Amino acid sequence: MVDLTGLLGDLRAEGDELDELVARLPETEWARPTPAAGWTIAHQVAHLAWTDDQALLAATDGEAFKLATIEALAENMEPNEWVNQTAEEGARVPPAELLERWRSGRARLEAALAAVPDGTRLPWYGPDMTAASMATARLMETWAHATDVFDAVGIRRAPTARLRHVAHIGVRTRNWAYAAHNLDAPAEPFRIELVAPDGESWTWGPQDAAQRITGPALDFCLLVTQRVHRDDTALVAVGPDADTWLDIAQAFAGLPGDGRKPGERV
Repeated sequence: MVDLTGLLGDLRAEGDELDELVARLPETEWARPTPAAGWTIAHQVAHLAWTDDQALLAATDGEAFKLATIEALAENMEPNEWVNQTAEEGARVPPAELLERWRSGRARLEAALAAVPDGTRLPWYGPDMTAASMATARLMETWAHATDVFDAVGIRRAPTARLRHVAHIGVRTRNWAYAAHNLDAPAEPFRIELVAPDGESWTWGPQDAAQRITGPALDFCLLVTQRVHRDDTALVAVGPDADTWLDIAQAFAGLPGDGRKPGERV
């Protein structure tokens, strides 16, 4: 059984860590560029606020969420264009107002996910999700965009045990990554063995699997969120299918991103 209360607590902590950083930045610093091309710190926070709002709508009125998505895509915008547009609109909001919007949205989303009845599936841009899966996805995205912000201001934050949630969704979205690249996913399971920040071993899949991934959990999380190029990680793939996966892995819904170029790891 998933501990939803503990998961939501980790989601809250992930948001609070970024909140603590951006809350003390001068307003002019919100215009600082981040490693995501064309996105400033304000764009990053605006995107998180918008996606939290969308997740809240999915958790409280699934039909309204589906209708809003259909209407947006009916305007013939590519999904990535839609994401960039909403981030651009949010980035124009004064930083103090944007920060408050993000804070209130996070709180409302946490309460809404806690109230979702067991077994309920929530619509999303990829496959439907349980409340626990949605919370994990929000934590993953919050961590990824926070990474961009911390990198932008030159702060290397210490990885925490919360990375396990990011790694878990990275493993669970293996087949999604293949589908996003119009490839057939391998039928056989992979073995994933990652070294956690405290030295513990995090594992997924059968011990005797022929296809294997090993390495630091931080590197794996950075890779599946496309915050680092594979060449700048210590990840090791055994087997051709595992090797291919490391080239295309993505833990987020939507089209494949451009990722990072070799040598761009902060």
